[in-house]
Amino acid sequence: MKLNNILVVIRGGGDLATGVAVRLFRAGFSVMILEVDHPTVIRLPVSFARAVYEGKAIVEGVEAVLIPSWGKAEDTIKQGKIPVLVDPECFCIEKISPAVLVDAILAKRNLGTRINQASLVIGLGPGFTAGEDVDVVVETMRGHNLGRVYCQGQAAPDTGVPGEVGGESKRRLLRAPADGKIIPLHQIGDLVKAGEIIAEVERVPLKAEISGVLRGLIYSQSWVVRGMKVGDIDPRGVREYCFTVSDKARSLGGGVLEVICTYLTKK
Repeated sequence: MKLNNILVVIRGGGDLATGVAVRLFRAGFSVMILEVDHPTVIRLPVSFARAVYEGKAIVEGVEAVLIPSWGKAEDTIKQGKIPVLVDPECFCIEKISPAVLVDAILAKRNLGTRINQASLVIGLGPGFTAGEDVDVVVETMRGHNLGRVYCQGQAAPDTGVPGEVGGESKRRLLRAPADGKIIPLHQIGDLVKAGEIIAEVERVPLKAEISGVLRGLIYSQSWVVRGMKVGDIDPRGVREYCFTVSDKARSLGGGVLEVICTYLTKK
C-alpha cells in the first residue's frame, strides 16, 4: 500500500499538531488539517493554523495552504501541500472518509471526536479514553512518558502546571493582564529581559517575568481575556528554536507515526 494513498486528518493546527503533520507528511502520508475560524495559537512561525489568517504557512519546508472547501483537498495534496480547512465541527469527515483521524487540539478534553469517524482514531493528551472515544491515546506530558502510546486507558491528567523549559515553568508563560485587544510591542524571536513590556492590552502592560527569547505571541489585535495564555518566553535564549518544530512536537509526531504503522502492519 502506498502511504500517499492514506489520508490522515488532524484536528488542530497549533505547534504540536503541526509537528505531527510535518512528521507524517515527510513519512509519505497525505495530511489534511481542520481548524477553527480564529485560531488562538501563539507559536505562529511553526503553526499551520497561521494559514487561516495568511492563506499559507511554511514550516521546515513543508507548505500548508488554506482551502475554501473540502472539495479542494485532493488537488492540494496532489500539489505536494497540506490543505487547511476551517471546519471545527468536522463536517467534511463523512465526505472524505479519512483512514486516520488525529485529535491534536490539546484542549485537555474531547471536543467531539468519536471513535467511529475513521478506521483509526488517535487522541493526543488528556481528555480521551483509548477504546472508548478514540482507539489510541498518545501521552503529551513532558517527562519520561512523553510520546508513549496507550491502547487502553488515558494519558496523565492535566496538572495545570506548564512543563519546564530551561528550568522555568509558570514564569515563562505570558498571560493577558486584562480583557481586550492585544497590541504586541515585540516580535517572536526577540531577546527580552525580565521586567520588559512585551505587549499591551487596553493600555495595560504585559511584562516578562524572565529573560530569554520571545518564542510565542498571539496575533496582533486578537481579543483576549484576563489570564489567557498569549505568549511564552524560552529562557534558553536560542532564537532558532522559535522557527523550528519543538522537541515535544517531534516526540508526539513519533508516537502518532508508531500508532499508524502498527495499525497498517495488522491490516
